[in-house]
Amino acid sequence: MPAPSRRPHPRSRRSLRLAPALGLLLAAGLALAEAPRSESKVFGALNAEAGVEYGSLSTVNGGITVQAGARVRGAETVNGGISLGEGAEVGKAETVNGGITLANRVRLGQAETVNGGIRIGEACEIDGSVETVNGGIRIGQGSRVGRNADTVNGAITLEGAVVRGRVRTVNGDILLDKGAEAGSIQVEKPNRGWWNWGTETLPRVVIGRDARVHGPMVFEREVRLFVHASARIGEVQGATPVRYEGDEAPL
Repeated sequence: MPAPSRRPHPRSRRSLRLAPALGLLLAAGLALAEAPRSESKVFGALNAEAGVEYGSLSTVNGGITVQAGARVRGAETVNGGISLGEGAEVGKAETVNGGITLANRVRLGQAETVNGGIRIGEACEIDGSVETVNGGIRIGQGSRVGRNADTVNGAITLEGAVVRGRVRTVNGDILLDKGAEAGSIQVEKPNRGWWNWGTETLPRVVIGRDARVHGPMVFEREVRLFVHASARIGEVQGATPVRYEGDEAPL
């Protein structure tokens, strides 16, 4: 004779129904506990510790330091510089009054400042653009910029680096050295007002040894353009290249 079936106690049935919900709540709690922390302040500097993952870091009056190997989704300040240590990974670095400095082997989404220079070390990977208004841009050996390198008042130097998009300035020199590559080059015409008096210095554009410009070089103002005998360039508009050999371009 078969054994009589036993129905679960009402409390047992309720526990079975609650088990999936409790599992979801537990998983959500663990996710919240593991979420990277974000930090924000008005006065004072921020520091991302080496090897630690963060959300966003934002301050108004103070610099931001991301130490070696740290991972930060975004670093943003108004009055202060941003420094990224070796091997750091940062989604975006943005400031208004301050420079942005990358050590070697940094991975960055994009860099943007208004009043300050941008200096990028060796073997860095920038997925987007690097942009400033009043400051120079220098990109080190083996580094790659996925989009553009733009400034208005400043020089741009590529030391064996690659900028896949445009290299652009208005009032500044451009140097491609040590086999550097650029998608295109543009020197824009300055917006001269009645207050712009005095002698104007012409921008000096040097396409150095083994350098390459894949697309057009467009000059909307007068420049001094020097191209090494070993360099490869595309179409030139608005300037006449002066060919040179040796390590240094004419002054």
